Amino acid sequence: MKVSSVALLTLLLLALWTGSQGLSFRSPYGACCYQKMFVSKQIPARLIKSYQQTPSHCSRKAVRVELRRGTKLCVDPEESWFQQYQREESTRTTP
Repeated sequence: MKVSSVALLTLLLLALWTGSQGLSFRSPYGACCYQKMFVSKQIPARLIKSYQQTPSHCSRKAVRVELRRGTKLCVDPEESWFQQYQREESTRTTP
């Protein structure tokens, strides 16, 4: 009984410590896009909330697009419709 209590206390303290240190056990590859995750259809600009390039350590170059409803999709940054969307966004935000 004492051994399990000590083990539980140790796990609790470890969880508190890692939370305070900002450490995460999540994989850095969670932000990567893989072949089956890509959307091939054009996404209407009005549905796109934001987008972000995947990190350089990912095996495929991609853009993660977040829709207004919170859904995240992967897009090939070389797609012509996405490049057009980026151009329009940059002209809209630049005075």
